Amino acid sequence: MKRVVVDRYGGPEVLRVVEDEIPRPGPGAVRVRVLAAGVSLTDAQLRAGTYLGVPRPPFTPGYDLIGVVDELGPECSRLHVGNRVAALTVYGAYAEHVCVPEAEVVEVPEGLDPAEVAGLVLTYTTAYQMLHRSAHVRTGERVLVHGAAGRVGVAVLELGALDGLRLYGTASARDRAAVERLGAVAIDYRTEDFVTRIKQLTGDGVDVVLDGIGGTTSIRSFRALRPGGRLVVYGHYAMLARGRAALRRWAAGWAEWYGTTATVALWGLLDPRRKTMAYRIQRMRDSRQWLPVSGRRPARLVGGGPRNPQWFREDLGVLLELLAADKIHPVVAERLPLSEARHAHELLESSAAKGKLVLVP
Repeated sequence: MKRVVVDRYGGPEVLRVVEDEIPRPGPGAVRVRVLAAGVSLTDAQLRAGTYLGVPRPPFTPGYDLIGVVDELGPECSRLHVGNRVAALTVYGAYAEHVCVPEAEVVEVPEGLDPAEVAGLVLTYTTAYQMLHRSAHVRTGERVLVHGAAGRVGVAVLELGALDGLRLYGTASARDRAAVERLGAVAIDYRTEDFVTRIKQLTGDGVDVVLDGIGGTTSIRSFRALRPGGRLVVYGHYAMLARGRAALRRWAAGWAEWYGTTATVALWGLLDPRRKTMAYRIQRMRDSRQWLPVSGRRPARLVGGGPRNPQWFREDLGVLLELLAADKIHPVVAERLPLSEARHAHELLESSAAKGKLVLVP
């Protein structure tokens, strides 16, 4: 089979396609023939070595996949050969065949476009879980999402509209119309102060802010919350320069992210009427997932503990039903063969905002 390998951290040029033996699934695992693998900024961070928990080279990138089960390992009882499934692999999906734990895959109904389903596994699941597992939104609440025209932002707006939320989104002037078409009030982050604008629009702030930018934006986002509000921080600066790790930017980015997260957490302790939470989708598959770092619930350490993939299966299942009912619309920007993985990473900065980039083995 063919798979993509990162031999060393770096830019898109470190991605190469190799021939390898088709793997065999071990106990409790299934082998999947990959139909589509998503390409994301997180994959670029893994490739560059800036992602938290990145494996050491050589490794195969690829955060998520859609495929067909073609072999069962010992002790598998839930799935059958021929089942179409989706999986959040974190890395390893850029290959023609991948072995994954049976407990961590989600069955996908026949008839759905694998490339569109790839848009759900990471992006829409992130949006759904931040809204429902972390912030626990209720109908009629006000939600502000930063980067509203980005992939996660669009998913938040689509899902938020279905939930009856009152939506606000920061975006550039050129993306204003797209954000407003999704039912949100657009705020131009270049010309408007979003904290001031939110207070003008709402009087006392929003119930939830979803912040994938980090840095000082998190501190200002906390100020945009009304009493009882929740800030969910789910990202940080990309720490990439032209697709490569920039050492100074990487170090400064992590220092700023940890520093501002600690500052926001301190604010939360001083003002327990508001909560701050950190979200990472792979942690949401663990039994100790969403972690309030301020507010009434005590902070808990991340790591260890038994895995609980049930939430991931349930939430992706909901999204698959919405896709089948034509209620959400993940956009596929481009489909490329596995051999063009390098080109897909080169396109990330220019094409990712237009939709999901997908590798099709």
